[in-house]
Amino acid sequence: TMRYYHLFLAILLIGLSACGSSSTATRGSNYPKMYEEKPAVLLIMPPINKTTHVEAKDYFYTTLAWPLCEKGYYVVPPFLAMELMRNESAYDSEQFINGPLDKFHEVFGADALLFTTIHKWSKAALLGTITVNIEYELISTKTHESLFKRRGDITIDLSSGSDSGTSSSSAWGVLGNLLSTTINTALTDKIEAARLCNNYVLRDLPLGKYSSRHDQDQDEPAGSANFKAEVRP
Repeated sequence: TMRYYHLFLAILLIGLSACGSSSTATRGSNYPKMYEEKPAVLLIMPPINKTTHVEAKDYFYTTLAWPLCEKGYYVVPPFLAMELMRNESAYDSEQFINGPLDKFHEVFGADALLFTTIHKWSKAALLGTITVNIEYELISTKTHESLFKRRGDITIDLSSGSDSGTSSSSAWGVLGNLLSTTINTALTDKIEAARLCNNYVLRDLPLGKYSSRHDQDQDEPAGSANFKAEVRP
């Protein structure tokens, strides 16, 4: 009986060891085409807004360039690109996401285009949260291959904690926190909310040509393509 018991323990330990040593997803395994094509110049396309929150398109568009630049990419100046696209009736990204993109390489010199689709933008003032469902996809202008793609539900938590001078367990304390949370959410800079979403999702993006660690981050851990997350300002 003891022999079978020890055999069972040995098998269990081997199984646990195998689970513990299972490889974590990396940037190299998740985004191999980024390392094959090595895009250097990116063009941000106007976001595709599938919500009733009309301004959401502008919030995200104005906050996408900075995290890409920090990652080591040259980003075509967004406002100049936007003006040209409007003049050329190319403001609606929906008509390009599944079509040929070589013209964008010819006109802008872009190696890849970043498409974003806003599927949800909802604000719960009483709960102190903004919830966004957004999809990011970087598509090559040369091969039309998807180089990077992530989609997730991101909750931005703006709820207020209780102050030391007020008892949160009292009726007045609860009411005070509720009012504070409501006001905070009502006055929250929506551009800041978009910035937090972009920073969270794009932190997975492999480093670009202008980063000192370009092509050296294949083994960095990477998040899942579909996710749920909570971020705070």
